[in-house]
Amino acid sequence: MKTQQLLVVLTVANAALLTYSLTQPHRAAAENVAPVLRGRAFEIVDDHGRIRAEIKVLPAQPTFKMPDGTTGYPETVQLRLFNSKGAPNVKLAATEDGSGLVLGGESEAYAQILARGTNPFVKLVNKDGRQQSIKP
Repeated sequence: MKTQQLLVVLTVANAALLTYSLTQPHRAAAENVAPVLRGRAFEIVDDHGRIRAEIKVLPAQPTFKMPDGTTGYPETVQLRLFNSKGAPNVKLAATEDGSGLVLGGESEAYAQILARGTNPFVKLVNKDGRQQSIKP
């Protein structure tokens, strides 16, 4: 008889604990999110582990040769978005002296907007390598 009484007591205790846990207000998990995410770089990967987006700070390169013949490239904050093949289709950069945006397409075609220094321009390049620039 003692075993049966023990089982009844345990059943009542379990029912009481279950009732208590069900009646308590539950906080949503989203409320426990940190207000700021800090780091040196941020990458988003797809289900296959391929990088699909990244944000990072690139150090200055004082000896870098620019296409226009000038030397040096300032510290840059860069956002790149990649397609499923790993090619960067969107590149957005901010530097001390301006910013740039490149939108890529298939077969090396792209559009570039560069607003650095005092000579901004827009350049369009098609798949055959033909290009057209718009300058003020």
